[in-house]
Amino acid sequence: MEASKLLKNLEAPKNKIDMVLDTDAYNEIDDQFAISYALLSPEKINLKAIYAAPFYNDRSNGPADGMERSYNEILKLLELANREDMKAVTYRGSTEYLPNEETPVMSDAVLDLIDRARTYSAENPLYVVAIGAITNVASALIAAPDICDKIVIVWLGGAAWHLEKAREFNMMQDYAAARVVFGCGAPVVQLPCDGVVSEFRISKPELEYWLMDKNPLADYLARNTIKCADSYAGGKPWTRVIWDVTAIAWVVDGNRFMKSTIEHSPIPEYDEYYSHQSRRHFMRYVNKINRDALMEDMIKKLTK
Repeated sequence: MEASKLLKNLEAPKNKIDMVLDTDAYNEIDDQFAISYALLSPEKINLKAIYAAPFYNDRSNGPADGMERSYNEILKLLELANREDMKAVTYRGSTEYLPNEETPVMSDAVLDLIDRARTYSAENPLYVVAIGAITNVASALIAAPDICDKIVIVWLGGAAWHLEKAREFNMMQDYAAARVVFGCGAPVVQLPCDGVVSEFRISKPELEYWLMDKNPLADYLARNTIKCADSYAGGKPWTRVIWDVTAIAWVVDGNRFMKSTIEHSPIPEYDEYYSHQSRRHFMRYVNKINRDALMEDMIKKLTK
């Protein structure tokens, strides 16, 4: 892609855009907030499809099981949000992580992303927002490199660059996929987790006051978060990071809800560190979240 077009597509969108969302929805409680926020932001987002991403931790028996649990959680959220029409464009994603940087893991989600992206262009790109391991997106890029200049990738993953290591759950699940995405040349917006997005937290009193009993969706999000946080807080005060909302917020109003800079794309190394080269193509790096402004907008939409 020409540098001028790349830089233009790295700007926060001003008009309504078409978007697909790639999510490991069952992994934590924050994906549910992100899906809901996307569905409730029709003034900026035309949500075209949702993809279930793999994950593997104590909430799954492996990447395939994590993906399937995420797929079912997406369907549950769509029912709570009265958006069952989106079920027809919700797709199962990869059942394993990339075996290397040259071999895609094909799935219904990957095939849909390829077919869908090919109908867009550099002048009118498809926004691909990913809030989990980025296996599905990397697989599509490997299988169909021609979509590179037809999409804008917004990924919540990796740690902040000023921290010692790049290691973070979404990235460590599939380093090969992260390397493919950062090296593909497509416009990429990175929202690092620890050190940047970790600012976006909500407390139990806020959940109870603003969301509980307001409507079925808001109530589910509040009670699900409180149940999860109480299980590990042991009776102590807590705030809970709802990371994934920030990736949606970039598309909704990236200039208002965060600060960012244009940087050369980093290389996530397999030793869990970033390396940096000044000859790499440009990407956008989010370095600060305007927590209160974003929280106000999210709560307003969840309870209107």
